[in-house]
Amino acid sequence: MIPNRPVKPPTEAKPLEGEVLPPETPAEREARERLRFIAWLLDSSIPIPGTRFTIGIDALIGLIPFLGDLIGVVASSYILSEAHRLGVGRAVLLRMAFNVALEGVVGIVPFLGDIFDAAWKANVRNVRLLEAWAERPHQVERGSRWLIVILIGAMALFVLGCIALTWLMLQKAKQAI
Repeated sequence: MIPNRPVKPPTEAKPLEGEVLPPETPAEREARERLRFIAWLLDSSIPIPGTRFTIGIDALIGLIPFLGDLIGVVASSYILSEAHRLGVGRAVLLRMAFNVALEGVVGIVPFLGDIFDAAWKANVRNVRLLEAWAERPHQVERGSRWLIVILIGAMALFVLGCIALTWLMLQKAKQAI
C-alpha cells in the first residue's frame, strides 16, 4: 500500500529553446475556431438517436463508394493545410496526415470502413493535435517524432510481411502447376 504523502503542486517546466510561441493573433485564433467547427461538422455534428454517439457529414459522404472517401480525404486535408499555414511542425503534420490517410484507406472497405471512419474521427483528432501543439509545441513535436518512427517501423514490417506472403503464394502456385 502506498503511504499517504502530501501531493506537491506541479511545478512549471522551464520552456526549452524554441518552445515558447509568440502570442496568438486574432487571425490565428479565428483559424483555430474555424478548424474546430469544420472538424465538428465533418466528424460529430449528427447525433445518433437513442445513443451518446455522433457522426458527421464525412461518414455520410463516405457511404458513396470510393468517391465519398476521396471527398472526405480532400475535406480533411484542408485542416492539414491550415495547420501548416499556422506553423505546425513537420512531425505533427505527418502525424495528422497519418490520421487522414488511415481514415481514407480503411474507409475504402465497404461498410466496415464507414463504421471505422465514423469512430476514428480523424478531423477531431487533428484539431486536438493542433491545439496541443499550440499549448506545448516542443512536447507534442517530440511525441509525434516517436510515433512516426514507430509507424515507419510498423510499415516496414508490414511490407516485408506482404513480400513474404506473396513469395509463399507464388511458391504454392508453382507447386500446383
